[in-house]
Amino acid sequence: MSNEDTAVLLLSHGSSLPYAEEVFKDICAKFKAQTEFDAEVGYMKVAKPSLPQAIKNLKERNPDLKRIIATPVFLAPGIHTNIDIPIILGLEPKEIDPRQPDGNYPEGHYLYGLEEVDFDGDLILTDVIGPNEKLIDIINSRIDTALEDSKLDDDAKTAVLLVSHGSRLNYNKEFISSVFKQYNAQSDYPCDFGFMELVEPNIPTSINKLVSENEVDRLIVVPVFIAPGVHTTRDIPTILGLIEDDGSGHHHHHHDHGHSHDHEHGHDHSHSHHHHHHHDHGDVKMEFEGEILYPEPICDDDILIDILEEMVNEAL
Repeated sequence: MSNEDTAVLLLSHGSSLPYAEEVFKDICAKFKAQTEFDAEVGYMKVAKPSLPQAIKNLKERNPDLKRIIATPVFLAPGIHTNIDIPIILGLEPKEIDPRQPDGNYPEGHYLYGLEEVDFDGDLILTDVIGPNEKLIDIINSRIDTALEDSKLDDDAKTAVLLVSHGSRLNYNKEFISSVFKQYNAQSDYPCDFGFMELVEPNIPTSINKLVSENEVDRLIVVPVFIAPGVHTTRDIPTILGLIEDDGSGHHHHHHDHGHSHDHEHGHDHSHSHHHHHHHDHGDVKMEFEGEILYPEPICDDDILIDILEEMVNEAL
């Protein structure tokens, strides 16, 4: 088989916020420009096109399509990549669903009454990105960008916190532990990692540990997430005290925390959202009065495109 009869389906979770879709459009456009493959983004839920529709789109553009490489643009495996996505694609799930061990989903569940995937060629599902060492290059470039926004001078003592989502399954913790180990091995900064929700250590706990064990004037908090969404634009900045939630859905930005370079996509990342998730971080309060720099997530970084291209080539 040749590249002409192969296309790539980039799998995304799907967000109710428009920025994630814009980022995935950008990732897809860059992927098509860099590789010889046609590609389409398909969303697991919420956003359109759905995975079956994305496959239809690929087939319409190339009636001779014989092979689709489905590549999850997810950092760590989890319920979505091991169970939901295979089921939606009509493949065997990689493990039993802890939510629904018999595999019968109730009406209203996003896995209930699925549209069948209409493709009779090879449909190959790759693994997720995982703790790829090239992610360290992206983290380092985010740190460099953040430092350009610092108001402090070069000899200020800097520490780094990598932040991940957190998952009920252990994979997310394994992923960030492994990325952290790789990062730590080549970093001159004191560093640690923390989770936004579901898993300890949470963000305030990790920050307090870093600043009590090291002299820290400024902290760079790197969101190890692909796309901006509710978590990176609201939940994490709120936990960091960069935006204040006064309960009315209006956020007050305390100071410019290095978001100036976030606007390549022309989004305003500071508008308010009205539904509130209250993340119960126990009574842990962040004990740090220094500068906090908070660069943007991975987005359509060129290095991410290289990683995806390698994943696809390995699957061929």
